[in-house]
Amino acid sequence: MHYSLTVDQIDREILHMLQADGTLTGAELGEAVGLAPTSAWRRVQKLQQQGVIERRVALLDPESLNLGVTALVEVRTADHSAAWLHRFTSGIAEFPEIVAAWRTSGEVDYMLRVVVPDISAYDSFYKRLIQRVDLTDVRSIFVMEELKHTTAFPLDYAE
Repeated sequence: MHYSLTVDQIDREILHMLQADGTLTGAELGEAVGLAPTSAWRRVQKLQQQGVIERRVALLDPESLNLGVTALVEVRTADHSAAWLHRFTSGIAEFPEIVAAWRTSGEVDYMLRVVVPDISAYDSFYKRLIQRVDLTDVRSIFVMEELKHTTAFPLDYAE
């Protein structure tokens, strides 16, 4: 749940550090921003309660998990009804290979980020996807080289 909130400079510093390392303790955060450990930890808890910090997770290396192929999948549909969207979102939720999905503007209705071990695994995924969800057009773009990847949001815009 998101509330009206103000994020001050100390909160930004804490958020910046947690985006780099979510395991930092209240003592480590406090030392870095000039607060007592309990004060720093209270700020983290406040940011969690306000929904600024959604959750803390471990980021995994896809290569070490045999997920060396990333595909960006463009999806177009002729059906823009609420019922179709419900079937689509329910359908894609069943595929762990889909790690991100967006409804987009322009020529492409939806964009999916898919990770798989290889092209054969992608072909299997694709066949299961088109059986599960009625799609008008699907195009796949395979990532050749990742030039930038971050989970850290820019904090300069936080008010």
